[in-house]
Amino acid sequence: MTGYEKRRDDILRRLRRSEGQARGLQRMVEQDTYCTDVLAQVSATNAALQSCALALLDGHLNCCVTEAIGRGGDTAREKVSEASQAVARLVRS
Repeated sequence: MTGYEKRRDDILRRLRRSEGQARGLQRMVEQDTYCTDVLAQVSATNAALQSCALALLDGHLNCCVTEAIGRGGDTAREKVSEASQAVARLVRS
């Protein structure tokens, strides 16, 4: 089971929206849209992907990590480390 199973439809909707935004960006560049207008759309696309990433992280923490902590041991430490690394990647991006 994945941590996002209960929110799968919401996450897929967010990803499809981001995909549409990325296609829109391509069209904007093909049509020589003004630079700052393209940049505004890039910002909106980034925000949509960050929102999706946070929903995935929330699911991971509330399901996968929580269950592993309940079991304890090395698995718990591994899941916490995975979550920490995921947060670090999000912060760097």
